[in-house]
Amino acid sequence: MPRKPTPDARERILETATRLFNRYGVHAVGMQQIIDECGCGKNLLYSQFAGKDELVVAYLRRCSGDWDDIVAGARAAADGPAGQLVELVREVGARVNVPGTRGCPLRTTFAEFPEQAHPAHQVSMDHFVRVRTQLRELAAETSAPEPGRLADRIMFIIDGLYTNGPIFGDEGTKTAVAFAEDVVRAETSAKLTEGR
Repeated sequence: MPRKPTPDARERILETATRLFNRYGVHAVGMQQIIDECGCGKNLLYSQFAGKDELVVAYLRRCSGDWDDIVAGARAAADGPAGQLVELVREVGARVNVPGTRGCPLRTTFAEFPEQAHPAHQVSMDHFVRVRTQLRELAAETSAPEPGRLADRIMFIIDGLYTNGPIFGDEGTKTAVAFAEDVVRAETSAKLTEGR
């Protein structure tokens, strides 16, 4: 009689896949490597995830949820939408300066799956649209006469930080935060709290 999976089996598999995908990339990690690292059987893995595409989609949705944590942290750390836009950059910088980080998992996976019909591509694209919408909504709460432009500029700073943050470390984060402050100040003429 086959054993029933434990309630945390899916989470253990997803946690293992997340660690491996983040470190090596989605294409470089095979299902057998996940099985070996997790210490689960092949039947258990496939009872939880029908195939690699389904596992990759679950991984990307988990990563997309991390963005919500970044937004919540920025909202809690700064008063007002102008400061919160800058704080978003600071929060991203803190996350990309972790050893072994390869930048934004959604961006790297998006690059690995350029086919528009692939579910990984679609989940990544949905994430980027959602992030842009959130940034535009936050920018609309500022005094910026063109909040869409402000939001897009902040998004490009965040994109640059995800790409170059792991290379330049804390210095790159400081530069990105200062750049975000300059952009927000120029777009809103808002007074930001200096040097948090």
